[in-house]
Amino acid sequence: MSHPDRRRFLQMSAAGIGAATMAGGFPALASAADSPFKPEKGAALQLLRWKGFVKRDDEVWAENTAKFEKATGIKVTIDALSWPDVTPKAALAAQVGSGPDIIMGWNDDPFVYPDKLVDMTDLAEHVGKAHGGYFDTAHTYCFDPEVKRWVSQPIGVTGNALVYRKSWAKEAGFAEFPKDFDGMLKLARGLKKNGHPCGFSLGHAVGDANGWTHWVLWGFGGKQANPDNSIAINSAETTHALEYAKQLYETMIAGVAGWLDPNNNQAFLAGQLGLTMNGISIWASSKEKPEIYADVANVVPPYGPSKQHTIFNNFTSAFIFKYSKYPQAAKEYLRFMLDTPQADPWVTGMVGYVTPALKGYADLPVWTSNPNITPYRDAMAGAKFDGFNGKPGKAAAQALDEFVIVDMFADVCVNNMAVKDSIAKAEKRLATIYKR
Repeated sequence: MSHPDRRRFLQMSAAGIGAATMAGGFPALASAADSPFKPEKGAALQLLRWKGFVKRDDEVWAENTAKFEKATGIKVTIDALSWPDVTPKAALAAQVGSGPDIIMGWNDDPFVYPDKLVDMTDLAEHVGKAHGGYFDTAHTYCFDPEVKRWVSQPIGVTGNALVYRKSWAKEAGFAEFPKDFDGMLKLARGLKKNGHPCGFSLGHAVGDANGWTHWVLWGFGGKQANPDNSIAINSAETTHALEYAKQLYETMIAGVAGWLDPNNNQAFLAGQLGLTMNGISIWASSKEKPEIYADVANVVPPYGPSKQHTIFNNFTSAFIFKYSKYPQAAKEYLRFMLDTPQADPWVTGMVGYVTPALKGYADLPVWTSNPNITPYRDAMAGAKFDGFNGKPGKAAAQALDEFVIVDMFADVCVNNMAVKDSIAKAEKRLATIYKR
């Protein structure tokens, strides 16, 4: 998959908060009357966001939007696109200076065109102060150190966990999920032997392919770049990660080379997989298949040899374009949507499909209501960012957009390329991207 619109574009004071406390012990943001964001007269908004894989995500978001419309009289039109289509749509809007007022985009998209975006510092600080601050990754993705301001409002991540069939794991000799990479490989081999292969995308899947490949790369201590953005992919650690992935690939179901984000969901729910990495959508959707639902378990992915948390999640944030006629209305909408009366039922309704960037929401009761939900509560705690350990920005965004890391893994696993050659290829691609 390529995003020509984006590639072409690439080439070319904290406010006060109310003192009221909502049920459950969470501090509320200022009421609409006390909000520092005063919508412009005659305001109407258009929001572009991605389609969720859990139905109640979109539904509760729409219900909360209707509440906002009723409270303010401001009409909000929501357009939802598939995951891969949001980034090029946002880049095109920035390029032509026309389009949605607000876009919920991915990862460090806002760093590509910060000069096109409204300063979000007042909103980000206002919301952060009200809800216990943000996880580190949110600051990394939304505060641009070059322009020295928040360019986007953190929303959260579609968190990743490992999803497996408990009974099949027991048949393979594992009463619980392994605690390290070696143990997971042994489990995968046992599942494969018993006719229950694992499945990890090696196609251009925005969430799934990037998720597991970065997790393994970082788990062995590999990294894309150094803090000064010099390329660091050519290392012994990357070699070990690719050698491990090759062994894991041998336990996978056929066809993963072409998988996009829906494919592992479909295969797992069809009873074809014993193990994959995914958001909570597989477990949530399996309720319609009782025999699978009772057998599904979600677990925090184990550490690799680096002995540190190496989760990679798709991060989403909301940014407002300067061409919008109603930036204050847009900020008030986002403030309202992240306020407890709206955020609590949203997160609860979608059973934690999106892990909020705000630390205060980590205490919502939904996270401990079922052991299969709890792993997603901490998806942002210690998670790493794309381009690690380099600087967030245009280069990191482009490398992720072009699936450089995913393609490196696919070259070894699917195309039988020598490890050293796949690394050299990725190194060359990254060098070109980082010089732009």
